[in-house]
Amino acid sequence: MVSSNQGSPASAHTTTPSASSRNVMDAMDDSTPLARELASENRRREKLSGRSLPKPDATRTMTVSNQKGGVGKTTTTVNIAAALAAAGLNVLVIDIDPQGNASTALGIPHHAEIDSIYDVLIDDLPLGEVVVQCPDVPNLLCAPATIHLAGAEIELVSLVAREQRLRRAIDLYSQERAERGEERLDYVFIDCPPSLGLLTVNAFVAAREVLIPIQCEYYALEGLSQLLKNIEMIQKHLNAELVVSTILLTMYDGRTNLAAQVAAEVREHFPKQVLKAVVPRSVRISEAPSYQQTVITYDPSSSGALSYLEAASEIALRG
Repeated sequence: MVSSNQGSPASAHTTTPSASSRNVMDAMDDSTPLARELASENRRREKLSGRSLPKPDATRTMTVSNQKGGVGKTTTTVNIAAALAAAGLNVLVIDIDPQGNASTALGIPHHAEIDSIYDVLIDDLPLGEVVVQCPDVPNLLCAPATIHLAGAEIELVSLVAREQRLRRAIDLYSQERAERGEERLDYVFIDCPPSLGLLTVNAFVAAREVLIPIQCEYYALEGLSQLLKNIEMIQKHLNAELVVSTILLTMYDGRTNLAAQVAAEVREHFPKQVLKAVVPRSVRISEAPSYQQTVITYDPSSSGALSYLEAASEIALRG
């Protein structure tokens, strides 16, 4: 009798706090910034979960470029490429930055002794002989860069059709894949150095689209006008098909008014090109390359990975 009398109040006592704790959580969801952010990320994650992306009608070749350094060119290249490949599309990343950071992030060896995009541009080595499968992401290929590219600017000057060499190599590689009965590439991303030398010119001539990452900081628009002038020059003289199709806002810090002002200004100037997805400042995005991974594989549930998955989805659906 004693135990039953004690049991009844105990059970009554335990049910009340659980109900009140649920009420606290409900109130927290409505009132705290952290809870709102978590709820938003969960909704975004559910929307992206298991989503397949459409294949483009033809291979989309995109040059990722900005003459301003440190804006997230390489990070954007490898993460959007990985996101598209994770959705089942066939993607090739061509690293033409002598630093080889894209190769590092994709876990591809790029020491001086291996064949690389340098040998393709300078010695006419077939692109298929340097392309390597990314170890973490099926369907993602990479043509690595080596330090030899640092001298390629000078060596290209004396070569025949020096601006067309990358475009020709990509075209031949696509033909070889077709002859072997392999699926065609859906996307080719070219990661450029932060300058307008012959390597970047080769990338502009090889591509049909330019993807420009813009950092949400004070000097964001300063170098953009010069970049657009250079693209116009390429359009007039070397590649009339080239268009600026995509602008991605990166390193966004929602705590600052400046970031919101820069984002609003860029959207006002380029309403059709700017993606809705915005990439935040993220420790996970910064950490991933040190593990030779993209953030898509390093921490797929992070806010940075979600942002790049959203950006990739927009790019695919726009195509």
